Amino acid sequence: MPIPLFNSIASWLLRKRYHQIELFLKYPSEVQDEVLHQLLDFSQDTLIGKQYGFEDLPKYEEFRNRVPIVGYEDIAPMIERTRKGEQNIFWPTTIKWFAKSSGTTNAKSKFIPVSNEALEDCHYNSSKDFLCLYLNNNENSQLFTGKSLRLGGSKELYEDNGTFFGDLSAILIDNMPLWAEYSSTPSNKVSLMSEWESKLEAIIEESIRENVTSLAGVPSWMLVLLNQVLEKTGKNHLFEIWENLEVYFHGGVSFTPYKNQYKKLLPRKNFNYYESYNASEGFFAIQDRNNSNDLLLMLDYGIFYEFIPIGAYGEASQAVPLWNVELGINYAMVITTNAGLWRYKIGDTVRFTSKNPYRIRITGRTKHHINVFGEELIIENAEEALKQICLKTDAEIMDYTAAPIFMEGKEKGGHEWVIEFRKPPLDVAYFTEVLDNALKSLNSDYEAKRYNNITLNMPKVHVARKNLFHDWLKSKNKLGGQHKIPRLSNERCYIEELLEMN
Repeated sequence: MPIPLFNSIASWLLRKRYHQIELFLKYPSEVQDEVLHQLLDFSQDTLIGKQYGFEDLPKYEEFRNRVPIVGYEDIAPMIERTRKGEQNIFWPTTIKWFAKSSGTTNAKSKFIPVSNEALEDCHYNSSKDFLCLYLNNNENSQLFTGKSLRLGGSKELYEDNGTFFGDLSAILIDNMPLWAEYSSTPSNKVSLMSEWESKLEAIIEESIRENVTSLAGVPSWMLVLLNQVLEKTGKNHLFEIWENLEVYFHGGVSFTPYKNQYKKLLPRKNFNYYESYNASEGFFAIQDRNNSNDLLLMLDYGIFYEFIPIGAYGEASQAVPLWNVELGINYAMVITTNAGLWRYKIGDTVRFTSKNPYRIRITGRTKHHINVFGEELIIENAEEALKQICLKTDAEIMDYTAAPIFMEGKEKGGHEWVIEFRKPPLDVAYFTEVLDNALKSLNSDYEAKRYNNITLNMPKVHVARKNLFHDWLKSKNKLGGQHKIPRLSNERCYIEELLEMN
């Protein structure tokens, strides 16, 4: 089939889905209520369905009162039983895939169940919807005249008792439909390579020969790849290699600290950036407008949403369904999914920016913040502050982490930052002062604790040596793909390990 014709047909097929999206835009509460009752009806004969009486839950209020909110530790024994071959515990169809998910410490990994329904109705539909919404806003797109350069996880799949586990990206690649494989680079063989540095070299060798029209991957790791592409080719920017490149689909970490660096690599004014919000547990939201920071919550993927105001995070009774959320409140998200997660605390926090339609911004993680002194510093504050600072100081940041300095004797507390720069500031003391002022302007609790050094001293900033974070992740076998730096933490273990290696 001629490439222009394939582009036209693929674009037309994907745009057809927009009429279904319009349905949940118009009737969001009804669609979410229907999703909940479909999940309950489908699972009423499972072990957990019988335990909580899924056959007799006619209203959301009864579901909320009867089914507890849980974290991973609460359901780990059931997941382990399923991994050993027992089925029909929390989901009626066979679960043979588990997305292995863990932080950057050596803590025990989580194994998130991935059902066939979750693969088809959530993860793969979301990929098509990502393209659908982009094409709906960019009618002259030539996306399918070339390929998408995707950068996923770097782990192969492992078998255990007839079930399989690995990075979510490895599971998706292993089950990928032909249309997606045909339109992507690198090959599946390269995508599933386990050794990160060798994988990068192989991706570059394959991709620089292709007509790449889009990029897809986590911003921090994609930036490493793209800079190596420029080093290998000797080009000044990416359009000299891929002249038809038109969009970067990103997610996984905040794009804010990296945006200016991407603009230097991709200097065209009409180049598009599209963000998604997904995790091992499901795919949740997609940017649905050009040049927007808000994400459209996708309501018909087999996921039922609830939200707990972060100030009442430990109080399950404070959870509200989608139709009762309010704008501007920081919420912890709770999900019930078509992979058998029932009222599961995913650990992410979001804020609604619109209720018609329901759009959100990701504000951070329930565990990734600093609140030792009542300052309630969240990732959203940190990312915006660093963005402002880089504009003022002409610095460029690669990676960072921050943790508290605890009070000791008469010494007041503070925050300690380790920052790896691509382009360091000329004056680190001035950079620190601007950081402090930016955080004050963004967070009134931080400002109050910093007033006259009443509780917090001026933050302390350490300039990391080159590749410090890379070496730290490598020492933990966490290079590449979905692995992320813990940006903010109430614990000092991360920062102390980094300072020791610096």
